[in-house]
Amino acid sequence: MTCVYCSLAEQYVNPLFEVFDGGDFVLSSYRDVEESSTTMQIFFQEEEGDDGMVRAEAITALQSALDIVGVVEDIKVRTFPDEDWTLSYRLHFKVTEISPRLVIVPTWESYIPTEGQAMLRMDPGMAFGTGNHATTRACLEYIAESDVKFSFLDVGCGSGILAVAAKLLGFNDVRGFDLDADAVSVAQETARLNNVDVPFFRGDLSGHLQGNPDIPSADFVAANVLGPILIRFADRIAPLVNMGGVIILSGILDELYPEVKEKYESLGFTEKSSKLVGEWRTGLFEKVKEISI
Repeated sequence: MTCVYCSLAEQYVNPLFEVFDGGDFVLSSYRDVEESSTTMQIFFQEEEGDDGMVRAEAITALQSALDIVGVVEDIKVRTFPDEDWTLSYRLHFKVTEISPRLVIVPTWESYIPTEGQAMLRMDPGMAFGTGNHATTRACLEYIAESDVKFSFLDVGCGSGILAVAAKLLGFNDVRGFDLDADAVSVAQETARLNNVDVPFFRGDLSGHLQGNPDIPSADFVAANVLGPILIRFADRIAPLVNMGGVIILSGILDELYPEVKEKYESLGFTEKSSKLVGEWRTGLFEKVKEISI
């Protein structure tokens, strides 16, 4: 097994995931609690006779994403036996209790949930979000804190973790969409792993969303995407929330949060609360009035 990797400041992790376009390569991240930086990594198998071509392609894919984000970091390569990779991979991901009502359990772990606790099975190898990132965790906390079981829509579903968690916690009509076809496939697999029926679809915020029968508006919307995207496509996201409903706005660096807040307040939302985890702030907003867009 071969790994191409680099270390990155936490504030650039989400942007790198957003711009990474590596074809069959899957970008994943790992951060030791005692370290200040995050390791961004691509794992792949090299075959005899490829003369380093796959390795070169992985390096190019990672470098291209770094260039787009505007970060200069050294890219390194390491190799190790497959059995060592399997052990290392599993050591990095453990059972994560989000709240007394929700726990995330890797597929290889045995776990007996406490009474009233929903157990969400995940394969961290699928990347796209495993609940460890500050923004994802804050979203999951808000979902678990909700007592009323609304219809639910996951905007930019990634691994599908938010939508599947909502379904396991008793939300009613739950759906999700993402621009990335691979993310949609991963989300569908997450739903299958957890034996829940959650439709996931391709959807582009720059395209036409309203009136799409697969992507209806909902009472509870989660939009865990980057702050600049939340601002740019606010006019598309706002109508996805039913009157009186709520939306989680996440993936926002704390310094950009006031701008996001101001934008959504101008579209008829009011802030109910926010959570700051590290450098990332997540807000819960209620739609209090309709604004003509």
